[in-house]
Amino acid sequence: MNTYYLTTPIFYVNAQPHLGHAYSTVVADAVCRYQRLLGKDVRFQTGTDEHGDKIVHAAEDAGVSVQEYVDTISAMFRGAWPPLAIAPDNFVRTTDPAHMAVVQAVLQQVYDQGDIYFSEYTGLYCKGCERFLTEKELVDGKCPDHLSEPERISEQNYFFRMGKYQEWLIDHITSHPEFITPERYKNEVLSFLKDPLEDLCISRPTTRLTWGIPLPFDRRFVTYVWFDALINYLSGLGYPAGQDFARYWPAAEHLIAKDILKPHAIYWPTMLKAMGLAPYRRLHVHGYWNMNETKMSKSLGNVVRPGELVAEFGADSVRYFLLREMSFGLDAGFSREALVARHNSDLTNDLGNLFSRSLTMVRNFAQSKVPQPGVPSPQDRELAEAAMAMLAQYREQMDHFAFHRALASVWEVISRANKYIVSTQPWELAKDPQQADRLGTVLYTLLETLRLITLTLRPVMPETAVRMGEALGVAGEMNLNNCGAWGRLVPGAAITPGAQLFPRLQREEKAKPQPPKNSAMQKSETKKEFSSETEPETEGIVTFDTFQKLELRVAEIIGAEKIAKSDRLLKLTVKAPEERTIVAGIAQHYQPEELIGRQVIIVANLKPAKLMGVASHGMVLAAKDGDRLVLSAVSGPVAPGSRVA
Repeated sequence: MNTYYLTTPIFYVNAQPHLGHAYSTVVADAVCRYQRLLGKDVRFQTGTDEHGDKIVHAAEDAGVSVQEYVDTISAMFRGAWPPLAIAPDNFVRTTDPAHMAVVQAVLQQVYDQGDIYFSEYTGLYCKGCERFLTEKELVDGKCPDHLSEPERISEQNYFFRMGKYQEWLIDHITSHPEFITPERYKNEVLSFLKDPLEDLCISRPTTRLTWGIPLPFDRRFVTYVWFDALINYLSGLGYPAGQDFARYWPAAEHLIAKDILKPHAIYWPTMLKAMGLAPYRRLHVHGYWNMNETKMSKSLGNVVRPGELVAEFGADSVRYFLLREMSFGLDAGFSREALVARHNSDLTNDLGNLFSRSLTMVRNFAQSKVPQPGVPSPQDRELAEAAMAMLAQYREQMDHFAFHRALASVWEVISRANKYIVSTQPWELAKDPQQADRLGTVLYTLLETLRLITLTLRPVMPETAVRMGEALGVAGEMNLNNCGAWGRLVPGAAITPGAQLFPRLQREEKAKPQPPKNSAMQKSETKKEFSSETEPETEGIVTFDTFQKLELRVAEIIGAEKIAKSDRLLKLTVKAPEERTIVAGIAQHYQPEELIGRQVIIVANLKPAKLMGVASHGMVLAAKDGDRLVLSAVSGPVAPGSRVA
């Protein structure tokens, strides 16, 4: 099947968009971009759900008409997606006349065939869910999602004969193992279906609610929100006669959060069966984003606005964090500290540094052109094979919505490529004309690895992938099937290094009071601190007690860049084991790209000092040999942060 149709839930407009809405829509956008990379004809739909009790109450609280209220909030949802690089093909509103007409036609059809009937019902109604709950669904007598006790209501309404299709639904779920994923949610639905399935109340009397779609066969009632909302997946395709319906519905898949599992896994398939339509292909269910171990929701007052995150971190950083941090189907915890850590570690240190120093070396050593590779060594083939294996792993995991695993496979290759640079030392090869072929092979291997990495990032970080593709000269590559082979870069093609992909985000650091007061570049102050005021000593002699005040640690350099307007200072990011910034006067002796991955010895407990406007949190030790500075090191690899005794 070469078509693919994916929907998000249509989001309820009783409140503004929050991170939970953003996650669903980022996932859908990334999946659709991935499916397009496979060469498929894709349709991506989202929208807003605009009928029901809570909408009326929200409009009253806002002091505006209901129509004005839904227009405003729906526009907020529509406007929230472009800043996150989310590009749906269709945006549905349940107040659209075309949607309302489809709902009424479906209601009339199902009523005419006898699957809708009039009756009286008494049940436990949750205003937050806008549906009746069973005793089995309650936790300590409360709705588990809204943490409130439902209200017992008795009233006359219309009902859909949902129980009529219970056995069919059980058979369909068990015979189609991927109908509901991950599997835990399939099992949850099957467990629920072990008990007799009650018929579904599909209306509300106009004496209680007028903001809804009138039943075509009884104007005293409006349509219950779920029988209205779920039909958007059809109305958005022009059901029943539209070309898009015939084209895309056979490939339909839905993406939802776990709080609306029951309507999508039980109500919706039975509705489709009653309509005589084939059910959707798959239902993908994700968990919650928690703040302090509590579900993020407007009713609980712990929401995070996606627009604020984009303004603070950038769209691609937010998209990467959401897809990498949550294991699809499980809950995940959100914090800005975790987002900053992912940005600085994965994006700035790993990806950003690999891309920057690789292209910088191509500019410096190959005149900004793709070099001609020579015969690859086992080391080169190992990286190439790892990159090709990454594509296979990436595709397998993306097919199963395991985004964190797909990205982990990409970052494993990024790590390999960074280590490859350290071990091959292109800057040393560049010094020897007889190593020109070897240098060309190393640089070509790095560029090809980056090209394949760029392909995998297109669904996740589209803006970054475009920048990387433009720099590598492959901006038009949009198909994994055609572009996923090794060796597509043409020697002699132009490479255009650009600005840093991900500037480091600064975190507030509280300086701990430390015994030695020192500026990393002022030897006179250092010498003064080493003198004792209590014990007269010979000048230049330091007591053991004084020496013990120094905290010497092994640190790994994970980032390096020149400081503007300085020809001797480099800004180093080191892991010791925490990340910190150190300014070192070694720019005349080392290029930034050759420092990544090196282990050095630092003084870790110096008072922070500002040099050229950059706060330095420590000092790197080096030996002076004439006019040359040589960085200190240990004889073998040790864990960053290890104390030097």
